[in-house]
Amino acid sequence: MKPLVYNRKMMMLRCFALLLALLLPASAADWKIGVARMKITPGGPIWMSGYGNRNKPSEGVVHDLWAKAIAMEDKRGQRAVIVTTDIIGLPRAISEQIGAECQKRWGLDRSRLMLNSSHTHTGPMVRENLNTMFDFSPEESQRVRDYAQMLTKTLIDTIGAAIGDLQPGDIAYGEGKAPFAVNRRQFNANGKVTIGVNPQGAVDHSVPVLALKGADGKLRAALFGYACHNTTLTGEFYKLSGDYAGFAQIEFEKMHPGAAGMFMLLAGGDQNPNPRSKDELAIQHGRTLATAVDAVLKGQMKPVRGPLRAAFQLTELQFAPHTREDFEKELSSKTPAAVRRAKEMLKAYDERRPVTKVAYPVQAIRLGKDVTYVALGGELVVGYGLRTKKEFPGENTVVAGYSNDVMCYIPTAQILKEGGYEAVDSMIYYGQPGPFAPDVEERVMGGVKNVMKRVGRAK
Repeated sequence: MKPLVYNRKMMMLRCFALLLALLLPASAADWKIGVARMKITPGGPIWMSGYGNRNKPSEGVVHDLWAKAIAMEDKRGQRAVIVTTDIIGLPRAISEQIGAECQKRWGLDRSRLMLNSSHTHTGPMVRENLNTMFDFSPEESQRVRDYAQMLTKTLIDTIGAAIGDLQPGDIAYGEGKAPFAVNRRQFNANGKVTIGVNPQGAVDHSVPVLALKGADGKLRAALFGYACHNTTLTGEFYKLSGDYAGFAQIEFEKMHPGAAGMFMLLAGGDQNPNPRSKDELAIQHGRTLATAVDAVLKGQMKPVRGPLRAAFQLTELQFAPHTREDFEKELSSKTPAAVRRAKEMLKAYDERRPVTKVAYPVQAIRLGKDVTYVALGGELVVGYGLRTKKEFPGENTVVAGYSNDVMCYIPTAQILKEGGYEAVDSMIYYGQPGPFAPDVEERVMGGVKNVMKRVGRAK
C-alpha cells in the first residue's frame, strides 16, 4: 500500500491539471485561421490573355473567376496570407501596390504575403503581363486598365477580409496524385523543340493539400496545387473560365459545402494537360484533380504546428547580351508581337537604359517543421520544383511558380541550352529582350537557398 502523503500529492496534481484545463482559453489552439473569397470576373467583354492568335474580346462566361485568401496566425501572433487568383498572372507593379497597402493597413510584411495566379488562358488580360501580345485600340486599352484597377482593389479587400476573419483552428498537410499533366517539350527529328507531347519528359504529378479547419473540426478551406499549365482550352475558346483549375475548385466545393477550394499553380511552365482542346476535357481534368484532393482529405493527414516563418527577396537575373542592331533587324519580322518587342527595346536603347536584367521574386513561408511553401516568380518549369524538393528533403516542400510576378518563362540551364518556346520564343510576347544568360538556374537556386536558410531550412 502506497503512503497516504503520496496519494494526497497525486490527487492535488490531478486537481491542478484539471483546473488548468478549465481555465485555458479556446485560443490556445496552434493557429488562428481566416478565409475569404471575392469575385474578379470582368463586367463585360474584355481581351483574353495567353494565346496570341485571338482576334477579338471575350464572348461570355463559363463560370466566375475568383480571388481567395487564407490568413494564418501562430501562437506568437506571426501572420501570413496566401492568395490564389483565377487570372493569367499578376505583374510586379500590381503585387507591389498590394503589398504596400497591406503593410500600411495591417502591418503585414511583404515576406508574409504570397500572391499566386492559376495562369488560366481563358481569363482576362492583366497589363503589364504579356504586354506585347496584342496592339489594343484606346478603348480596349482603357478596359484592360480599368480591370487591373478593379482587380487590385478586390485583392486588397480579400486579404483584409481574411485577416478580419481570423479565429482558432487547426492545419494539416497531405499529398495525393493526379496523372493528366504531360511534359510538352517535344523533340522533333530535326532536333528542334516544339510544343507537343513528350512522354519521357520530366513531370511532377503530386497534389499537395493544406487543410484548414475551424475549432469545431469543420473544414474551412483547402489549398491544393498542381504543376500543369491551365491550357486545356485553346485559343479558339472565347468564354471566360478558370480552365481545369476553375472546374476543380467548383467540383471540390460541391464535395465540401461551405469550404473554399483554392488552387495554387506549381512549377508547370513546361507542362500541359493531356488530352486538351475540348470543353469536356477541362471539366474532366478538374474533376480528376478535385477527386485527388478529396482522397487526401479522407486519408491520414499530418498535423501542422507553428511557428510561422517567412522570407522574401528580389534576385537579379541577367539576360544574354544583345545589341541595338538585333532589334533593328527584328523590325522587319512577320510576327507582329516581335515588331512590338523590337520597338520597345529600341526605345530603351534610345533612352540609354537597355534591358539587361530583371528583378526576380523569391519567397518562402514555413509552417513549423511540417511544410514549406517556396514561391517563385515567372513561368517556372518543372525542373525547379523537382530540384528544390530533392535538395531540401526531410520535410514537405511545395514549390509554386507564377507567384508575385509573372515576367516571363524561367528555364533551367538544360532547357536554355535546348532552346524552344520556353527558352527563346516566349520572350517576344513578354516583351523581354531575349533568352537569359547561362547562369539563370544557379541564380534562381541561389535565391531559393537564401530564403530557405532564413526560414530555418539550411541544407
